[in-house]
Amino acid sequence: MIKQYEKYRGIHPGIIVDRELKKRSIKQRPFALSVEEHPQTFNAIVKGKRGISTALALKIERELGLEEGTLVILQAYYDIQRIKEKEIKSTPNLHILTKALFWDTDIDHIDWERQYRAVIQRVFERGNDEDKSEIIRFYGTEKVKQAVHEFSIRSPYTIYQANKTTHEL
Repeated sequence: MIKQYEKYRGIHPGIIVDRELKKRSIKQRPFALSVEEHPQTFNAIVKGKRGISTALALKIERELGLEEGTLVILQAYYDIQRIKEKEIKSTPNLHILTKALFWDTDIDHIDWERQYRAVIQRVFERGNDEDKSEIIRFYGTEKVKQAVHEFSIRSPYTIYQANKTTHEL
């Protein structure tokens, strides 16, 4: 891959194609037709809403005079970046959460998105400030506020505990 494109690792290749087209004053629609692609599909690629196939990447590279494989490699880096982001967001940092909070379950098998109310309730009833901070970071303030409000309606003790925390929700 050309070194000038090395800095674009993790960026959707369509954005790079769009930049190249603008730099060369080439309109999207005629270019899409020249590489035998539907203009709507090409537009979705350029906007980063759709991935670029290897066959199309090679056509674009030939047409723009880019080094062969550049866009394919950029697409691979972009896909890797998205997977890493999903992995980071898929679970809270388990090194921060107190293990005793989830004593009755296998923490590796918790569906953090589906069971978020139960997780938030447990952490805010029994967790320390670090646990609460991590849950707020993971779920976001609004989701935590909503869940705390839902379970605090059911339990006056929980209202006291939720209000007693040092975190401003």
